[in-house]
Amino acid sequence: MADGFDRFRSELGDVSVELDRIGDLAEGVAKSLSRAFRGAVLDGKSLNSVLGQVARSFADIALQAAFKPLGTLVGGLVESVFAATNPAVTPFAKGGVVAAPSYFPLGRDLGLMGEAGAEAILPLQRGSDGRLGVAGGGTSVNVTFNVTASDVRSFAASEAEISALLLRAVRRGSRGS
Repeated sequence: MADGFDRFRSELGDVSVELDRIGDLAEGVAKSLSRAFRGAVLDGKSLNSVLGQVARSFADIALQAAFKPLGTLVGGLVESVFAATNPAVTPFAKGGVVAAPSYFPLGRDLGLMGEAGAEAILPLQRGSDGRLGVAGGGTSVNVTFNVTASDVRSFAASEAEISALLLRAVRRGSRGS
């Protein structure tokens, strides 16, 4: 539904641009005609020179209208070339996901990531022991859980409940860090 509305809005925008362009052309024609007839009345020009001036004005307006799309096309082409030579930079200092094939510099070569699906970028950090690992990986937590049961049967009966209790405790601890 949103795609249809976006397409409609885009087409409406295109129509609006064309209407503005037609309005500009009509305004140019009106100015040319009024200038030509004003010249005929005030300066006493002949009908032949007035019509020649109107024809030249129409030719000028037609040329401007014809070259405007070409200028827009050339401008868009130049903009695309500059965008291609100066691509946007997406920082991944805190990590991220690359979901589409992307090239990256790899020494003197070129690397490719995301070619077989989404790939994660993980920032690395040296620990106090000098080993390199994933930054922000957290610290390890040791949990000691003592269960006292009167016999094996009572322990087996409460095993599911104990497992669920441990799982909830671990999840609460994970959220807190």
